[in-house]
Amino acid sequence: MTGFLSNVLALAYREATVMRHDRAFMGMMVAQPIVMLVLLGAVLSTQPWNVSWVVIDRSGTELSRRLVAEIEATGRFEEPQRVQSLEEGRRRLRSGDALLLLVIPSELRREAERSQAEVQLLLDGADPLTAARAAGLVTGVASRVGVEASLPERVERLPENRSSGSFAIRARFWFNATLADRDFFLATLAGMLLTNLCLSVTSGGLVAERESGTFEQTLSLPTSPLEMVLGKILPYVGASYGVLLLAFLGAGLVFGVWPSGSIVGLGLLTLPFVLASLSIGVLISTIARTSTQAVFLTTFSILPSMVLSGVLFPYQLMPSGIREIGAVIPLRWYQIGLRRLVTRGGDLSDVIEPLLALWLLFGLLLLLIRFRLRPRLA
Repeated sequence: MTGFLSNVLALAYREATVMRHDRAFMGMMVAQPIVMLVLLGAVLSTQPWNVSWVVIDRSGTELSRRLVAEIEATGRFEEPQRVQSLEEGRRRLRSGDALLLLVIPSELRREAERSQAEVQLLLDGADPLTAARAAGLVTGVASRVGVEASLPERVERLPENRSSGSFAIRARFWFNATLADRDFFLATLAGMLLTNLCLSVTSGGLVAERESGTFEQTLSLPTSPLEMVLGKILPYVGASYGVLLLAFLGAGLVFGVWPSGSIVGLGLLTLPFVLASLSIGVLISTIARTSTQAVFLTTFSILPSMVLSGVLFPYQLMPSGIREIGAVIPLRWYQIGLRRLVTRGGDLSDVIEPLLALWLLFGLLLLLIRFRLRPRLA
């Protein structure tokens, strides 16, 4: 056991020395959290802004002008483009010049006096999330004005505040009462940063040594494949905790998004995730023959991780079959734990399941790496 630890620590010291003198790597560790923090905290949002829209006002009454003015006053819409014909409005939707078309009928005032006022809303559903949110804004304004916005049959209606029965439904949102996109994205910022870091720094490790001719020197050392792998990834574990600290300090100090749950649980959950992610990078380096192949395989691994894990889109809404594939991605389990600890105020007992899943994935990856390295060490 003493020989095992001494071999691992010796390799880790050598790898840490190389890493410390790599200015590009050290700069990336600092720059990437800053860039991602700005993008996820201040740029990326599913809320519609500067929405271009077209209005056909066949009523020309005070009520129709008020409706248009109230929609524009939300600050989410540009000044409306006014057209006279439905065909012209549809043409602008088709060309992408407008996201939605509001058609106000000529009998709007008469119907309003009978409490049956209704306008038609046509939307460009090429971007369904933006279209749905824009429709929600317009229908909300219309209901306040006293008008009902009828949507096309293929546009899913937003839930009504009152059911068809004699009772009302009151919605109350927990953990993110304002439904801020920023809180949703920043909760998993650390997972995205660590995935990029861990896969990038280790995927080209063995390949670079093989191309530079130092791989044979590593093979000549009295170390086992397991010791060599652990020695290579150990320094990056410490670097990963530094990135984790930068991510949460930046999110907290700049945007006020602090972890509301157990800090101890967060630290314990991060360890197997970092080890598993680093192991994926090492596995890629055992498969790739050249640096170009390593870069391609790394990119191929990062993109599915972001999509299937649930950091950007809720994995619960993915189709059956695809949702289960994401269970083999370490980032899936890490983001589950992050949302429980950061957003929902959970404690260590709330992350036992993702913690065990990450340790299991790490063990399986070590077995695969050992299998891949065995013939090369013969």
